[in-house]
Parts: sequence; structure tokens; C-alpha cells
Amino acid sequence: MKPISHFLTLALLANAFASAASAAMPPSDETDARQVVDKLFTGMRTGDSTAVRSVFTKTAALTSISKNAADSVITHKGSVDGFVKAVGTPHKEQWDERIYDVKVSIDGPMAVVWAPYKFYLGDKFSHCGVNVFNLIKTNTGWKINDITDTRRKDACP
Repeated sequence: MKPISHFLTLALLANAFASAASAAMPPSDETDARQVVDKLFTGMRTGDSTAVRSVFTKTAALTSISKNAADSVITHKGSVDGFVKAVGTPHKEQWDERIYDVKVSIDGPMAVVWAPYKFYLGDKFSHCGVNVFNLIKTNTGWKINDITDTRRKDACP
């Protein structure tokens, strides 16, 4: 064999072994935590309340923060049960929450997912803001323990 053939053969073998090794590696906690958030939004888009319920802990909390016309901060606490019921109740327009620039931070059994979003009712823009998801790693995987979000109708990127 010529030296170039040896090099090419070795390069191809090294690439094959690297591909096999990366395919055998388990998903990372960051990937798994992100997939839980994605499953929530897929469930919202499809109206699948069972999928939505499955991503939350039993004691999960929801908080929304916005400002009124007088520029005062308003905090609204919601229940996961109410949210799940609303997702599963037939509605005319699809609930389409689109996240981007997602950041995931992990410390042991805790994950924080920071996700700016734009929310659409069908094709019509409704509002935007940032979601902050706090997740806990349970025996059955990552679960959302609480979500705090901001909401506004303007100054959306």
C-alpha cells in the first residue's frame, strides 16, 4: 500500500470508531432537560393534556409577571391543573409557543432552562417574553417543578 492509502484507511477507521462511540453515549442532562420543555410545547400545540401533565411534578407552580398600563408589576399565580385542563379543552386556534436562544444550566438534580419565546394563537402573534423553567431530576427523569414567565405585547425581538 502507498503511504497515502495507509493514511486514508486510518482516517476512515478513526472516523468510524468516533461515530460509533458518540452514538453509544447516553444523552446529556442538558439534552434531556431541554426535551422535557420541548414536550410541553408539543403538547400545547397538539392539545395533548396527557403529554403536558407528564412533564410536571405533582407540586409544580406557574407564575406570570407582566406590567399594566400604569407600569406597575402584576404577578399572576396559576395552577398546573387549570393549565392542563385548558390545553386539553378544544380551542379554535392552535397554541404555538416558539422558544429560541435556549440556555440550560445543570447542578446535580436541578436544571434551569431560560427560554425567550413568542406566543401565537394560530398564525396571529399574541405576546412574547421569557420562560424560566426549574426542573428536578426524579427517578423517572427530569420534571418541571415551576415555570415563571414574563409577558408583553411589544418590544419583542
